[in-house]
Amino acid sequence: MNFFEHQRAAKGTTLKLVLLFGAAVLALVAAINAAAVIALVYLTKDYGGIDASSILAVVIVVTAITLLVIAGGTLFKTISLRQGGTAVAAAVGAVPVDPTTTDPQLRRYVNIVEEMSLASGVPAPRLFVMPGEPGINAFAAGFTPADAAIAVTGGALAQLNRDELQGVIAHEFSHILNGDMRLNIRLIGLLSGILLIGMIGLRLLQFGGRGSDSKRALPLVAFAFAMMVLGYVGVFFANVIKAAVARQREWLADASAVQFTRQTDGLEGALKKIGGIPTGSRLRNSRNAAEVSHMLFGEGARRSFTSLFATHPPLTDRIRALNPSFDPREIAELQQRYANQAPDGLAEDVAAGFAPAGTALGRPTLAPEQPANPGWHTSPEQVVSRAGTFTSDDLKYGAALHARIPDDVRKLASQPTTAPAAVIALLLEPSSGGLHVRQLASVNEHLGPTQAREAAALADRMRALPPELRLPVVALALPQIATHSRAEQDALITVLNALAVADEKVTMFEYCLTRLVSNYVLDTNDPARRSKVGSGSLTGVRPVVTTLLATLAVAGGADQNVAAQSLDIALQRLYGDNARPENPRRLSWQQTLDEGWAALDALDPRAKQALVEAMVEAVLHDGTVTAAEAELLRAACGLMHVPLPALLG
Repeated sequence: MNFFEHQRAAKGTTLKLVLLFGAAVLALVAAINAAAVIALVYLTKDYGGIDASSILAVVIVVTAITLLVIAGGTLFKTISLRQGGTAVAAAVGAVPVDPTTTDPQLRRYVNIVEEMSLASGVPAPRLFVMPGEPGINAFAAGFTPADAAIAVTGGALAQLNRDELQGVIAHEFSHILNGDMRLNIRLIGLLSGILLIGMIGLRLLQFGGRGSDSKRALPLVAFAFAMMVLGYVGVFFANVIKAAVARQREWLADASAVQFTRQTDGLEGALKKIGGIPTGSRLRNSRNAAEVSHMLFGEGARRSFTSLFATHPPLTDRIRALNPSFDPREIAELQQRYANQAPDGLAEDVAAGFAPAGTALGRPTLAPEQPANPGWHTSPEQVVSRAGTFTSDDLKYGAALHARIPDDVRKLASQPTTAPAAVIALLLEPSSGGLHVRQLASVNEHLGPTQAREAAALADRMRALPPELRLPVVALALPQIATHSRAEQDALITVLNALAVADEKVTMFEYCLTRLVSNYVLDTNDPARRSKVGSGSLTGVRPVVTTLLATLAVAGGADQNVAAQSLDIALQRLYGDNARPENPRRLSWQQTLDEGWAALDALDPRAKQALVEAMVEAVLHDGTVTAAEAELLRAACGLMHVPLPALLG
């Protein structure tokens, strides 16, 4: 199942869940109505009983109130999590990690995540740690990759070696790339709405019996008791549904982690350590841990007496799926070993040669030369099959790219205070001309003199970066830009657009940078709305598709005939043998694309897959791939929320 099929499947799973929860809510409403009618009949039996019209009125009122309570509880919880991954991480008491940290455990964590980000084509997620948790666990949360957060326990950082931590992070990246995070947040909201019924019943039970007329209070107490019981019964079945969905997604994430890293030792070792250490994967101190149980890498609490509530497959089953020769007695041996001394992940890294003794950063030794490209000599279908995933070659490529980014540049991009200036500096012209002065005046006008001075100081350093490192640096800077206020983000976007058009022409890199930053800001400020799977068709977007494919065809610098042939072939792939290019040039190519990105993003997953294949066809047809082509292809995929691995080498 590829990325686009995952999107369609996730949409279908969401619909099934809505129907299941809808059925549970209807059953709950019916049961509460029955309890209310019984209580009412009991209260009125001494006064001649109650007529059918009154019963109907009670049913209507109770139904309306119950639905409002459930909807209100769901809406309140969903709104509280509207900011995505950061809100979920904060809810369990996780603290943010500074991407420029020099702490050996945290540095290793940051390196692994940033390498996977560059390998997969998604912005680096924001990182959190649960420092008071000695168990080994982690989770990914958010609506889109742009607002994603990854949190790990302090126990995972301390006790896992680099391969094992990489396996756990790869598992969490699978949840990001497969669209599981949005589903997980929806589950939290739905459960909160149903739970609220039980909580209200409990409150009514506590206070409803107070009064002098115990006979009249009895039916009210019985009704409150019924509400409480029915509410918690509803939660029971909702948790069963949640657990079943979670177990399925965990199997998929384990398989994806192996696909990403092309080795099972890391993930298998992490699972074995969970079985071996006394604390396992349990969360002891985190607030609201039960709410995120279905998001976690391992069970967050002691395994339930029944497998119906288990949000994860049995640990031994997960290990055996990775290694069929696994003997469960190994867990008992590890328990004896770790009872005396907990595992030390950094020490294991040093022994394995990942880092020299004394530094223990857990960073693999990489050749300083430019990494080989992992995949342009292939077909469009093969390239598109890598969307929303990555291979071990991509991971090596991402690690090599990460290693090639100079430490000072990576630090500039990884700090909230300097990230905007670093991105601005990528668009500044050389300081020797008058254009540079006008650009700095624009920065000063919108962001102030401090940002103007900092950007000017970084201009030569940032412009010296090789072309294949520019967008990766932007990808590292995006999460830091997201920490600024919306007003500051809007001002930055205004400045970037002004710098791009300052010389009255827009290069491919300038266009890609400005649109990626703008799109990321939109995603982070409204992740719930921006993460919906579309249903549009290619028929209504043909003019903008023609412009996009034409722009890709000419970006390689080939002669006009070759570019026209590339466009024809790409259009034929989408619209058939009789396809002819439409002339969309009522506006510039930039303006046409800007008006069309929302419609392209709203395409049905199958249509989106076909479009990306046509885009790759337009790029590959002439047999070469330029920096401009690679940047526009990856940016276009990013604007359509299709993560594509780094392909420029």
